Amino acid sequence: MNTFIRLPYGGEGAEFYTDDLIRHINSTGRSYIIQGHQRVIFDELNKRHGLDAWLRVNYTDRRDTMQAVGEVITQLEATGLFRRGQFLCPESGRRVNGIEIVALGSASLESSTIYDSLR
Repeated sequence: MNTFIRLPYGGEGAEFYTDDLIRHINSTGRSYIIQGHQRVIFDELNKRHGLDAWLRVNYTDRRDTMQAVGEVITQLEATGLFRRGQFLCPESGRRVNGIEIVALGSASLESSTIYDSLR
């Protein structure tokens, strides 16, 4: 199930596919990504491995506006592919809010790290 997630503060047409996020998370070697949301301009963002930074770089031209807001997390959870929780921040080493993959998105992910570990 590859679903579009809308970015409410990303501007017109700002959205991404859940499969893109799953691929990104898999590329990190983790099964989760921290939310990493901060109300700062992009250049002052200090959680560069978080969902907020990834969204700002890849899916909106409003890089100075926080994107990983509660509504985005709620949309991700509603797909059944993710759940929110507390996870180890790669930058600070503290436990912070984030989401983890709990189910595979689509057949296009069959070569993913998570899929391989489930075989």
